[in-house]
Parts: sequence; structure tokens; C-alpha cells
Amino acid sequence: MSRIAIDVMGGDHAPDEIVKGCVLAAEKLESPLVLVGKEDVIKEKLAAYTYDASKIEIVHADEVIEMGDSPVAAIRQKKNSSMVVGLKLVKEKQVDGFVSAGSTGALLTGATLIVGRIKGVERPAMAPFIPTETGCALLIDCGANVDAKPTYLNQFARMGTVYMEQCMQIKSPKVGLVNIGTEEEKGNQLTKEAYKLLDADASINFCGNVEARDIPLGKVDILVCDGFTGNIILKFMEGFGKWILGMLKVQFLKSLKTKLAAVLMKKGIGEIKEKFNYATKGGAPFLGVNGLIVKTHGSSKSQEILSTLIQTEG
Repeated sequence: MSRIAIDVMGGDHAPDEIVKGCVLAAEKLESPLVLVGKEDVIKEKLAAYTYDASKIEIVHADEVIEMGDSPVAAIRQKKNSSMVVGLKLVKEKQVDGFVSAGSTGALLTGATLIVGRIKGVERPAMAPFIPTETGCALLIDCGANVDAKPTYLNQFARMGTVYMEQCMQIKSPKVGLVNIGTEEEKGNQLTKEAYKLLDADASINFCGNVEARDIPLGKVDILVCDGFTGNIILKFMEGFGKWILGMLKVQFLKSLKTKLAAVLMKKGIGEIKEKFNYATKGGAPFLGVNGLIVKTHGSSKSQEILSTLIQTEG
């Protein structure tokens, strides 16, 4: 049986929402959870809940890496932080996965320095799923590598392909390179050179460039880009989803007729809402790391923590 560790002290709503999410997860998962953080604080928060004590273990870590800390300095200096201790548990094979809502930069730095990269991988990448018309697409990278080389993007495509084939059972997933045009010669130096590498790579099913307007249509299974571009896409889609749902709510509350229409369309509206509900989508695994490390939103509350833990066990 696998064991999953979680950084209880990382995130905007830590430790309260993290602990609450772990209690919810303990009811649904087979895997025992290892809560890493300040033991007295964790015990105090757990005391408010009824749960199976055999499913939850505490590993003490008395330091916390803050969002504003320098990633490299924090990992090197705060050796007894909840994040560093959790990463060491993965490195030492004491747990099978580690989840954190803490600093993305620190988690990436720690995953690389402590857990290490898979042999041959130049840079690990974060790969979340984003909603599309056909289901979802893997976005890689979404923020781990703000600056990238063409070879990085080629490796992102390869790692994404393996992930989609092994974890999502999608045979020969379609790979698209995010660009400002569909033509091969479009883009900046990075995308032009990356296009040549992707097009020549027989290990992936490369389908060419994908413009931003085509991303929601689900024309490809994997969207490859540098972390700067990917993070903009991810954050835009999150905000766009909230705007769409908010606009629908305003329109349906305008009159009695529109309120009645809302009742008739309740199921459809619910399906749209669920598409953009990131709390149910889990986190973004770091692909290319020699262990399972999953980053969930810094603003995660209990339901997203639950979803991320379910994703990590799966």
C-alpha cells in the first residue's frame, strides 16, 4: 500500500484547510497519509475532527518556507521545513508521493536538488490538465521553467506523451506546440527551433503549431510551451471560467423568465461549472523528477487538497 506525504504548512490557507482536506481524504483513500509540519499545530487542528487515526501519521518539521523566500536559499537553509522534510521522505522511499501548496519555486528547486531528476532529463516541468471541448489537455510547462530552450520543449513533449499513455491510457496522444500561428515558420526563435525538433521526433505524435484560440477546442492532447506562456494560459483560463459563470449568473437573475430558464438549464449550467471547477481537478505533477511530486494551487482549500490527494494515489 502506498503512502502519501503532504506539506501541511504550505499554502495560503495552511494549516487549517490542508488538515481538513487530509481528514476528508482519509475517508476515501486506501493510502495512509503522512502530514508533515509542526506537530503541535497539526494535532490541535486534527482534534476538531473525527477520523481513522490509523490512516494519518504526523512527521514533525518545525520550519516553514514562506512564499516570499528565495527558493534556493530556503531549501538550503530551512532544512527542517515541512517542504524539505517531505521531499526527503520521497528521496528515501519512505513515502510514494508528496503534495504541497507551498512556493512553486522552492518546490521545484527542492525536487531537483533533493529528489533529483530522471536520468537524461534537462529540466522537470509542471503539467496540469486544463478543460477543453473534448475533455481536457495536458499543459506542459505551466510555470516551472519561465525561460526555456528548444531541447526543453522537446523533452516536455516526450514526458507528456509518456504520462498521457501510462496514466491516462491515451494511445499516441496528439502533441501541439503553442504558437502565434499554425504555419511552421511562425513564432520566435524558441518556437521555430522547437518546431524542428518536435517535427523530427519519431517518439511523439506531433501535430504542429496550436494557436491560443484553438486551445479550448481540444484539437490536441498535449500543449507544449515554456513556463511563462503556460502560466499565462493557465491563469487566463481560470479567470475566464470565473467570468463566464459570473456573467451567466447575472443574466439568469435579470427577470422571472430568465430565472425560470435557469431552472430548466440547471443541469447544463452545472456541467459548465464543473468544467471550470479547478477544485476537482487536482494538482500539477512535476514530470521529469525521480519521484512523485505534485504541486497544488497556493490558494487550495480542503476540496482541492482532497482532489489532489486522490490524483496522487491514482
